[in-house]
Amino acid sequence: MTSQPTRGRQPAHLADMLALTAQTALEQRLLEEIRKEPVPRHLGIIMDGNRRFARDHGLLTEEGHLKGKDKLEDLLNWCLEVGVKVLTVYALSTENLNREKEEVDKLMDLFVESFRKVAEDPRVHKHHIHVAVIGDRNKLRPDVVEAIELAESRTRDYSDYHYNIAVAYGGREEIIHAVRAIAQEVKEGKISTDDITEKLVSEHLYTPHLPDPDLVFRTSGEERISNFLLWQVAYAELYFSDVMWPGLRKLDFLRAIHDYQRRKRRYGK
Repeated sequence: MTSQPTRGRQPAHLADMLALTAQTALEQRLLEEIRKEPVPRHLGIIMDGNRRFARDHGLLTEEGHLKGKDKLEDLLNWCLEVGVKVLTVYALSTENLNREKEEVDKLMDLFVESFRKVAEDPRVHKHHIHVAVIGDRNKLRPDVVEAIELAESRTRDYSDYHYNIAVAYGGREEIIHAVRAIAQEVKEGKISTDDITEKLVSEHLYTPHLPDPDLVFRTSGEERISNFLLWQVAYAELYFSDVMWPGLRKLDFLRAIHDYQRRKRRYGK
């Protein structure tokens, strides 16, 4: 006896195709709307949820981090498409270094591969993207530092776009680093305490040449900053999404940008 298809029910693959087509059309409409208004000049991304994504999909933690790295490739394309000039991503906090040694070692291997790849990335050289790493390099393996220096040296003369990766980074440590440097200048008589201003502190941070973030976007459903650019995000708009980082879609990204455009920034006024 030949089974008959259920009337009114689409095959699974066809339903998936229709859903994808609808999503693509929505992305295009949203992109057209976004292009009518200014986009964030500096976007900060807290990439959270690799491990939970892996657990929810029956993957190894290592595979979750690998998929997170692939998603970062997509993000760079999306930022170029909408015109974000400065992108800063939170890749590894100082606290993350306290995880199991095997996981940290796998992350370090991934960083070596990623920074060597970005040094040769055609997009980087086509769009003149300046690549920089912020954080405490003394906490990283020598081969990671070597790969970082390769990527930075290959892009040192670029300035059309800026791509910053926070690795072994902590916002409080960054501020302490700035305070120590300023205190040393006071001690040496180069400046007086009256010279210490917000501008001076900013000049001693890891990002002295960059504008402060306009928008900070965090995935995974957590609604906190987690020690990310604490000084710089004083007046940034914040956007939180429930999606885990490796599962982020272009549509999710565009919605964050569009939401930012609809806000009225008051800067404390």
